[in-house]
Amino acid sequence: MLLAYIDEIGETGAFVSRDHPKYKTSPAFGYAGFVIPAANARRFGAAFTENKRTLFKTEIGESDPARFERKGADLFRPTTLEQFPQQVRVFNSLVGQLRSLDGALFYYADEKPTGTPKQTSLDTDARETAAMREALNRLARHAQRKNDTNILVMIDQINEKTRIERLQQMYGHILGRAADFQEMKLIVEPPMHVDSKLSCNIQFADWVAACITRAIDYQLIAASRYRWITDDSATKSLRGAFTHESKLHFWHRSLEDLHHSQIFNRNRPVHPVANGHLLGQDHFERLERIRQIKAAAERARGRDDQPCPGQP
Repeated sequence: MLLAYIDEIGETGAFVSRDHPKYKTSPAFGYAGFVIPAANARRFGAAFTENKRTLFKTEIGESDPARFERKGADLFRPTTLEQFPQQVRVFNSLVGQLRSLDGALFYYADEKPTGTPKQTSLDTDARETAAMREALNRLARHAQRKNDTNILVMIDQINEKTRIERLQQMYGHILGRAADFQEMKLIVEPPMHVDSKLSCNIQFADWVAACITRAIDYQLIAASRYRWITDDSATKSLRGAFTHESKLHFWHRSLEDLHHSQIFNRNRPVHPVANGHLLGQDHFERLERIRQIKAAAERARGRDDQPCPGQP
């Protein structure tokens, strides 16, 4: 059996720009983490705890290293490679150990339409559900690729009300899709929620999700502060470490989506360089306006296609 540990990429809210006073957190939403054979999960967890104990020896002090948690968002900052290169080295080492145990990194994320909630008709629940469904679809295909091995998916703990709602939705998705896509039957249960303070592997999934979040930031934001994430010295071990099904899905762009290690490429399809210079911001603003107009027209067309009350 395979075990998949995943956490959120970004958050479900709207995104306008990095300098917007309110909607500036993340340009994409999805899930990332890793997959590992169940027989090797405990061994990897022990390696993670040992590396964490060494890396954060001062912060841990006399407390239990297994329960000490350093969030990935704090691990991957704009100046991490310059100020804390040892953190990057440890992360790369852990990815190498994961691969040696027949594990792989995984991610799926949807680029968000740019705009306020009103401008984009935002439904955060729908955004979260769509990303989780697609993540499960891709994890199931990975399990099928691994000799039709059953897979159990785990994610960080959330509040009880949200957990129950998710459980019902994912049960329905897995069972409903299994009729046409046999690989869905390899998912043993809907995602189980585990407190990250009690699971070192969930903690590492959080680190992976944070790393992917920074890579997506670099790919989608022209003035991203995370260019360092594409340096070979920073992410060399990540090249080739992802499942075949890992993907960043672009929103309304005439570009191919980015797959597996491509999100760590220095060249950015969304922000191409012409004659050695990054294309001007006004160019991208015009393209963004065109995308927004197109999306608004499609939403309006969808409303027009709805039947009037009383019609079949």
